[in-house]
Amino acid sequence: MIKNGVNDFSQRNHAIDMLRAVTMLLMIFVNDLWTVSDVPAWLGHAALGEDMLGLADTVFPCFLFSVGMSIPFAIERRFSKGETGVSTVAHILSRTAALLIMGVFIVNTESGVSSSTGLSLPVYRLLMVAGFFLIWNIYRRTEKESVRNLYAGLKILGMIILLILAIIFRDNDEGVFSARWWGILGLIGWTYFLCAFIYLFSRDRLKYLFGAWLLFVLICILLSTTREGIAILNLPSGNFFNQILSILHVGNGALPAFTMGGMLLSVIGVKYAEKIKEKPSQWILGGIAASLLFCIAGFVSHQYWIISKLSETPSWVFYCLAIGVGAYFFLYWLDKKDLTGWFKFIEPAGTATLTCYLIPYILYSIFALVNISLPQWAKVGTMGVLNSIVFSFLVIGCTYLLGKIHIKLKI
Repeated sequence: MIKNGVNDFSQRNHAIDMLRAVTMLLMIFVNDLWTVSDVPAWLGHAALGEDMLGLADTVFPCFLFSVGMSIPFAIERRFSKGETGVSTVAHILSRTAALLIMGVFIVNTESGVSSSTGLSLPVYRLLMVAGFFLIWNIYRRTEKESVRNLYAGLKILGMIILLILAIIFRDNDEGVFSARWWGILGLIGWTYFLCAFIYLFSRDRLKYLFGAWLLFVLICILLSTTREGIAILNLPSGNFFNQILSILHVGNGALPAFTMGGMLLSVIGVKYAEKIKEKPSQWILGGIAASLLFCIAGFVSHQYWIISKLSETPSWVFYCLAIGVGAYFFLYWLDKKDLTGWFKFIEPAGTATLTCYLIPYILYSIFALVNISLPQWAKVGTMGVLNSIVFSFLVIGCTYLLGKIHIKLKI
C-alpha cells in the first residue's frame, strides 16, 4: 500500500523489536565479560591484528543493522502524523546530540575519575546517569501546568548536573573532559545522523539507498589495509578525501554500511509487502539467499583482508551483514509461526533499549559503593559465563521495573 507517494510504514515490524532485544541482551552479556576470567576466546573481541570473529565482534554491527531497519519507520511515521521536514531534521539533530553527549560522558569515565574531582568513579557515574534520566526520561503527559513546570525543572537540573560533571572532570592522568573516541553511543549517534539524513533526502527510493550502501562498502574496500599491509587507495596522510570522510564521520565506511543495509532491508520489505504477504516463504528464502551471498562475499574478501572488528575490514563487514540478515529472517519466521512466547522475557531490551544499555553503569556503581562482589569461583570459566548471563537478565528485569514506574529514556 502506498500513501502520498510513499510506501506505508505504519505497520509495526515485530521482528525488528526482537532483533534489537536479542542484540541488546548479547551486548550486555559480552560487555559484562570483563568482570570474569578464563572464558572461551570466541565469546570476546579479537585483538588488534588478530584474524578472528568473536561473538562480541558481531554484536555492535548487528545493533547498527537494527538501527538502520528502524529509521524508515521512524521518519515515515513522523510524516504520516503531519510533522514537517524541518521538525524532522530538528528531531534527527536532537537524537544525534543526545547520543553524542551520553557517549562522550561514558567514554571519559572509562579512563577513570581522579580523586581531585572530589568524586569516586561510582559516584560520578551515578550522577552522570541521573543527569541522563532527568533530561531524556519520558515524562507522563499531564494537563497540570505545575506538573509540567516540575518536569521542565527536572530537565534543567539534569543539564546542570552534566555541565558541572563535565567541568570538574579529570581522569586518572588529570586529562580533561573531551570527545576522545566518542564511545559506543557516540558512534551510533554519528552513524544514525549520516544515515537518517540520507533517508530523509532519498525516502524509500531503493536505487538511491542501494547506491549509498554500495558507496560505503566501496569506501571500506578501498581504505582497509590488506594482508600485505597496504590499502588499495593508499593516499598520503592529510589528503582531502580522508578529511571529507572525517568531517562526515564516515570512517572507512564500515559502520554506515551496516545501518544502510538494515535500512535497505526494511524498505524492500515494505515496498513489496503485498507480494510478501501472498508468498512469505519466498521472502524468507530470499533472505536466506542474501545471507549466503554475504557469507560468500566474506569468504572471498577474507583472502585479501583479515576478519577484524578493530580494523573494520570488508570481510568483517560482509560476515556481520550475513549474520544480521540471517538473524532478522529467522526472527521474522518465528514471528510468522507465532513462536514468540520467549520474547516477553527480553522485550524491555527491544522497547526500552537505551534505558537497558545504561542500567549496567548503575548496577556496577552500586555494587562498588556497597562492596558487593561474587566469590572468586563464581567469576571464572563456565561459572563466570553463567554469571554474565544472569547479570544480563537482571539488567532487563531492572529495565522492566523502571518502565513500570514510568522511568524510560527516549531520545
